[in-house]
Amino acid sequence: MAYAHLQVQPLTPAIGAEIHGVSLDQNLSPELVAEIRQALLDHLVIVFRDQDLTTEQYLAFSRQFGPPKAYPFLKGLDRFPEVHVVSKLENEQINFGGLWHSDTSYLERPPMLTMLYALEVPELGGDTLFANQYLAYETLSKPYQQFLSGLKGVNIAGNPAAVATRVARIKDAGTGKREDELEAVHPVIRTHPETGRKALYVNCAHTAKFEGMTAEESKPILQYLHQHQTHPEFCCRLGWGKGSLTVWDNRCAQHNAINDYHGQRRVMHRINLQGDRPS
Repeated sequence: MAYAHLQVQPLTPAIGAEIHGVSLDQNLSPELVAEIRQALLDHLVIVFRDQDLTTEQYLAFSRQFGPPKAYPFLKGLDRFPEVHVVSKLENEQINFGGLWHSDTSYLERPPMLTMLYALEVPELGGDTLFANQYLAYETLSKPYQQFLSGLKGVNIAGNPAAVATRVARIKDAGTGKREDELEAVHPVIRTHPETGRKALYVNCAHTAKFEGMTAEESKPILQYLHQHQTHPEFCCRLGWGKGSLTVWDNRCAQHNAINDYHGQRRVMHRINLQGDRPS
């Protein structure tokens, strides 16, 4: 679509766009905020390059899209508890979020949006993959769509593969909350509350099984869905630079932080925005 106040450059036909001509350290008009939100709904992932923001400015920008939501397992910054550090240091081998997932789908009301602001990036590597879950749903056969429409996924925080990506940061700034305290059941096919489109809503990090089924019965179905929902034609690969600020829609997109920069440092500030109950 045409935008009156933005320059929008798609990254791929499926997902992602760069937004040009906007400085986020300034007060944004309601018209501009509305177009940014529309660009996000159109492209699922948007990135602003070369932004120079204080934490106050970053938070102010985020609040124009919804209320920030604290992450359950990590303390935020001392003066800004809604902002937490996502990092991998030079001596570490495992990165935070290094598997396909939708953020904290084990919550009753998972985040609507996630914002990630790059403070330090490796010289090469550390990209993030994103996958369009509208397309993941729409490219399934009609009988399979109908089959999935009656299922609900049991999402847990304690999947060992996901827990492993949090260990280093919890050691630095953990809240003390246990992973087995958080579990939520959500529809496998959710309807986006703003666009009305249907999206596949399971992920390999947190969806353990289907409600009413055993893990063994669920496993082959989930394995197929996990393989299907990250087909290359549904995806984009986003490279970071210092000052990049990326926003994505957790209701219809998944992401995977690529762990290919051992011996280098990557430091981001993340904000999640409160979402609704998937339906």
